[in-house]
Order: sequence, then C-alpha cells, then structure tokens
Amino acid sequence: MAKILDGQALSQTIKNEIKAEVSKITEGGKRPPHLAAILVGENGASKAYVNSKVKDCKEVGFGSTLLRLPETISEDELLAEIQKLNDNPEIDGFIVQLPLPENFDQEKIIEAIDPKKDVDGFHPENFGRMALEMEAFLPATPFGIMQLLERNQVETKGRHCVVIGRSRIVGRPMSILMSSKGNPGDSTVTIVHSHTPNIAEFTKMADIVIVALGRPKFLTGDMIKDGAVIVDVGITRVDDDSSKGYHLEGDVDFDSCEPRASWITPVPGGVGPMTRAMLMKNTLIAYQKNFR
Repeated sequence: MAKILDGQALSQTIKNEIKAEVSKITEGGKRPPHLAAILVGENGASKAYVNSKVKDCKEVGFGSTLLRLPETISEDELLAEIQKLNDNPEIDGFIVQLPLPENFDQEKIIEAIDPKKDVDGFHPENFGRMALEMEAFLPATPFGIMQLLERNQVETKGRHCVVIGRSRIVGRPMSILMSSKGNPGDSTVTIVHSHTPNIAEFTKMADIVIVALGRPKFLTGDMIKDGAVIVDVGITRVDDDSSKGYHLEGDVDFDSCEPRASWITPVPGGVGPMTRAMLMKNTLIAYQKNFR
C-alpha cells in the first residue's frame, strides 16, 4: 500500500512558514509582499482559482489586488494594464490568469510581463534560466511537485522518471527539473505524449511517473511497476448525479495504482494545493529580491 504525498498538509506547512516570514517583515516596519492578478472575462474555473489566490494572500499576510477586466477589452488595453503593474513598485509579483479569451495573443501577453515580477514562471526568460539551471521563478505546479518529493525524502537520483504530457506549464518544465543536478533531480527522464505509441511500455519501466495529460483515470495499475512513485497533476470535472453535479478526477486511476505504488498523490489534495502555495512562495522570493 502506497504512502500518500499529502499536498494539503504540506501546503499548509509552507504557508505557515511564509506567514512567519511576513510577520518578521511587518514587525520590522516594512510593507508586506503584494501579489496582483489580472482576470479577463468570466471563465468560471478561472474566477474560482483567482479568488482562492486572493484568499491565500490574506492567510499568509500578503497584500493583494484583483484586476477584473471585461472580455471586450482590447489587447492594447490589456498590455497597458500589464505595464502599469510592471512599473508599480508596490506590486512585487503578478499573474495574468490563463487561459485568456481566444482573441488574445497569449504569448505576447506573457512576454509583456516583467520577468522579475513573473511569479507564474511562464516568461521565456524565466523558462530559459530554469533550463540552464540558473536562478529563476519556477512554474508553480512543477515547483510544488519538487517540494513534495524533497520534503517527503523521495529518492530521485539515478531513477528513471517518465513524464506524461509536454505542456509548457507542467510536462516540459518537470522534465527539465527532474533531470537537473541536485536533489530532487538527477533522474533519467523520458517524455511521452499523445503521439507516443504504447505509453505503457515506458511507464512499466519507470521508477517515477508524473502524469499531466488531462485525461481522467488514464494511468492504471497494470501500466506501472511495483514500488513506483506516482504524481497525478490532472484534475478534470466529471459530471455526475450528485448535488454538485460533478466530481473531480485525476489522470491516475487511484484505486488500481495505489496498491502497487510506493508513493502516490491523491486528487484532490495532492498537487493542487501545492501549486497555490508555491505562487505565494514565488511572491515572497520576488519581494525579497526587491529589498536586497
């Protein structure tokens, strides 16, 4: 039976550490760190996620600003709002909530963010610095996974890690971080994706499987070897007859994988809470760089 990589508990520990740091800062007479978020349009999931970030800021003692913009705003107007945040010395870090409405050039918007305030870690400069193993803001989800592995003392050195998915937000950065020098890291990494034939051939050989595909219950127990470490990044709303009308499912079939794995993340309560905590951590790091 697998041990649980409990992101809910660890994220609370990390937020408590951040809160203690903020108390020291404010007791010294300085302003607390400040995170801003830009939300364009009325995407329900995005609204819920941004609201949770505002709540996290309050919990750790950060200042926060939520800029709600209509879907009808022009790209130039959005770029102007981003520039205002870049220029505002009271804002330490900010995010533009993705996905943006289809009429926006997402790459152009991300590149407009000052890399020193890019606490989502999506700017090409931060991505490039991460790939070169230089100091950089790490994308929050991969950062959270690395913390889960490190703080639970999961051995990664010399292990074979298979990453399912190649997105810029999770799959690709995870492959870079897991193969980087250090702990966690020093793994041999294979990336598989939607065009890889017979993914199970790879996962059956893996010591660590990180699944970020967005397909509920994709990874099943017969696709892994005994003792594998399983990290489930997926979270999909699946309609049902409950009072909510849906439930959340990960990319891993927990019931069939858990008896074979050595460690496994639950959904919910695994990677998700860690992503939120690492956004707070990145904001604190941005603040500390400003006040060096």
